[in-house]
Amino acid sequence: MGGPVKQVVMSLVAAAGVVAALANPTSARAEDHIKVGLSKQIGFPGVPVGVARGYFKQQGIDVEMVFFDSAQPAVVAVASGDIDFGTVGMSAAFFALAAQGQLRLIASSGGNAPGYFNLAFIGSNKAWDAGLKSVADLKGHSIAISQVGTALHYTVGEAARKYGFTMEDIAVKPLQSTSNCLAAVTGGTVDAAVVPGVTVAGPVERGEFHLLSWAGDIAPIPAGNAVFTSTKHANENPDLVKRFLIAYRHGTHDFADAFIGPDGKRRDSPDAPALLDIMANFTGAPAAVITKTIAYVEPQGRIDKNSIADQIAWYRSQNLLKANVTADDIIDLRYATLMP
Repeated sequence: MGGPVKQVVMSLVAAAGVVAALANPTSARAEDHIKVGLSKQIGFPGVPVGVARGYFKQQGIDVEMVFFDSAQPAVVAVASGDIDFGTVGMSAAFFALAAQGQLRLIASSGGNAPGYFNLAFIGSNKAWDAGLKSVADLKGHSIAISQVGTALHYTVGEAARKYGFTMEDIAVKPLQSTSNCLAAVTGGTVDAAVVPGVTVAGPVERGEFHLLSWAGDIAPIPAGNAVFTSTKHANENPDLVKRFLIAYRHGTHDFADAFIGPDGKRRDSPDAPALLDIMANFTGAPAAVITKTIAYVEPQGRIDKNSIADQIAWYRSQNLLKANVTADDIIDLRYATLMP
């Protein structure tokens, strides 16, 4: 085949390629490789579900998940440009860097809600035998958290507010990691701790320590985890940020649809087993454990503005945040959707 016939055929092939590219825009360009910082906890399902189900691929995004034991290093990594997005618990460090104009809040993830199990208050056997039977009994005791100025710290503050004691009435022990907190409670070197819910079922069944309460039952924070990016990304790559959020919200919707009923209460849909498998692969915890420790996840990734304002006020009251920042200063309404 040659001459005019060949030219016609090549023209048709080229035209077909253009049509295909228009029909599937992501096929016309190389995938955007991004790094997302998060923790291997049940309260952060949007990214792992979105990856497992191909939602990010559909948006032309190749995701590399980068794991952190605590929120603050992830916040610093996004601000420095080492990673592109973060989805971790909110913290004083997040609010401080956002106040400096380095970070933008664009969505939410999991949180504490009644009947859900994002975070747990646990007590040592020694303290239990001495009378520490509930979170209301914490006054005068020590309590471990991973780091000062994190969502875990704020959750302790919410418990103090509920039960009428102050942060000065307890001894907060920052032990740098969840595993250290669990070991300290098991060994009785601290009286209590706040830890991710997925870590407690096995040890409680083995009698290593006691479950005092699920945080959601005493300190509800329905959308307490942040999804954020750098201000540079938000300003210079709006198309990437929007495509990231489309995929992310697909993931959170699937998780919520699997485990949260129309009335907001826990129920398992036919899709629940598949989601349990995805989250088991993500967290490393067995599906049989995860199903007992499902976190509440805002289905659309909406942001509770009042909760953000309250967290800012609390961190300032504890002298962990110096900046005079407001929720309006850090929520990027080009991308974020607020809860009504």
